[in-house]
Amino acid sequence: MPYRLDMNSAFHNPHSAFESLWRPYCQMKTASPPVEVESTDGVILRLKDGRKLIDGISSWWTACHGYNHPKIVEAMIEQAKTMPHVMMGGIVHDQAVRLASRLAKCLEGEGNRVFLSDSGSVAVEVAMKIAMQHWANRSSTGRTARNKFISFQNAYHGDTTGAMSVCDPDDSMHANFKGFLLEQFPQPIPENDELEAAFDSFVDQRKDQLAAVIIEPLVQMAAGMRFHSSAALRRIERVCRKHDVLLIADEVATGFGRTGSMFAYQQADIHPDIMCVGKGLTGCSVGLAATIATAKVYEPFHSDRWEAALMHGPTFMGNPIACAAANASLDLFESDPRFEQVSAIERVMRDGLESLVDCENVVEVNVLGAVGAVRLKADLDVGVAVSGFVEEGLWIRPIRDTVYLAPAFTIGEEDLVKLCDAVCQYVKLDSRGECSSPSPPAPTP
Repeated sequence: MPYRLDMNSAFHNPHSAFESLWRPYCQMKTASPPVEVESTDGVILRLKDGRKLIDGISSWWTACHGYNHPKIVEAMIEQAKTMPHVMMGGIVHDQAVRLASRLAKCLEGEGNRVFLSDSGSVAVEVAMKIAMQHWANRSSTGRTARNKFISFQNAYHGDTTGAMSVCDPDDSMHANFKGFLLEQFPQPIPENDELEAAFDSFVDQRKDQLAAVIIEPLVQMAAGMRFHSSAALRRIERVCRKHDVLLIADEVATGFGRTGSMFAYQQADIHPDIMCVGKGLTGCSVGLAATIATAKVYEPFHSDRWEAALMHGPTFMGNPIACAAANASLDLFESDPRFEQVSAIERVMRDGLESLVDCENVVEVNVLGAVGAVRLKADLDVGVAVSGFVEEGLWIRPIRDTVYLAPAFTIGEEDLVKLCDAVCQYVKLDSRGECSSPSPPAPTP
């Protein structure tokens, strides 16, 4: 029987190595002890007890080039020797300048601006502030009633207060904060003409209140890998343009090749006004994010009025080591066959997961780029599922009712097939939607 951490006694246990660590997305009282990782290499997590796990989710979709890529590590080391950090208030440095010039080209047009921060949630916060202040700066009074946002059902955009407000208010991990957060306008994603007409009418009635519409293009990742079509994105953009509402693409999770193109929005041929990026930006080395705004959005900030400036500035904004890692990661996208690798991953996952489509306990199976997701009819006991996969030498951590894979782009076919086979066995062994270990012989949990 696995040991379960008893918090009533843990505080008196000086030998517990992690008793003081408050872990994320975890009920500490009932959760099993975490897996203790000692080192990483490629797609492998090496545990303190000597075991090795094939990582199927690339540390929340960040390790696009695999762990410890030598070019990224070398870039970070060299930068650390020269200048680990310097404030960006009145100061710039080459790594940040180079990175900004490269990211500015990720949106269409000239004159785009890049604001660097330290996490995806903060990138969303900055995007929301930019969107609202854009309208305020265009006003003769410097104030605006356009301070509300449309998001979409199942949305997740981060864990900070503003970002939480554009998450699904009823069906998300932030539902407990309803009443504390600013109320926004979550809507169904317009997948057909009828829903587009309803969305159009909704925006038309509230356009004087709206700063922007925000969406994760193609896949709502942390919502449990909920997919939507390119056509839906075009419908959203069409309504935004009709009513002069800004469009924010949250590509923190979907950007940098994860869906098969550099950014997911490109597959829909839409043109966001603001884009948020993070996660894969530094190739799973150190935290960094960015908010990219078009010249049209930036123009009202470029003013003789001090009040028109964007008042935001994280202490470690534009950290040189993080920027060096990001520049090295972008170099790898230019020099290595990442998109060919993503296409190969997509083919293997389509072949490997297609047998689950007709399973009684499966709602849907989706594969796009380096994302493969199997949604079940019932929520999972994530802890039990994780333990079973670990016993098989794999790191797979489901989200709610969805078992998914989002591996490093450098994963070999043999390792990827093992991951797909484990997901298939896990789902097929559990026709009732309950959690089972992923492969026989496995004890009943």
